[in-house]
Amino acid sequence: MASEKSINLKKEEVSKLAEKMKDAKLVLLTDYRGIDVENVTNLRTELRNVKAEYKVIKNNITKRALNECKLEGLDEALVGPTAVIISEEDYLDPIKAIYNFTKNNDYYKIKGGVVEGKIMTAEEIITLAKLPSKQDLISMLAGGLLATISKFAVALDQVRIQKESEKPVTEEA
Repeated sequence: MASEKSINLKKEEVSKLAEKMKDAKLVLLTDYRGIDVENVTNLRTELRNVKAEYKVIKNNITKRALNECKLEGLDEALVGPTAVIISEEDYLDPIKAIYNFTKNNDYYKIKGGVVEGKIMTAEEIITLAKLPSKQDLISMLAGGLLATISKFAVALDQVRIQKESEKPVTEEA
């Protein structure tokens, strides 16, 4: 039987994790089987660069923290080794970082997660990861607007040229 001290430590761990999860924009659950030290170090560094945290936490503690946050429906994702990625600032950049990592490492899998309070399946998260970034979308919009403005300017210039060629020639005596 677990001692009262270890039970209290686990309760404290659950509370701390639940508090982080409440403030998080992203809680991502991944299967890290087969990842080596070099790869996990690179992944942690990449996630730190996008202001996300990577932790390996016991499934039971993660499950209790999710329940404390009233986030249910991820029990099937909490089977086997599970790493938890938490980001309080952004969800898209960490998702993209994990997705890119899974493309290069067949053994690493996204299990599911919570994005801005909504439970999402692995497929939904992967769909988000495939979307262009905010900067890419802004660039596409700016490019589209610039092309439209350029076409409009050319059209106005053609109208000007046509009007100039239609001017009657006045005879000077």
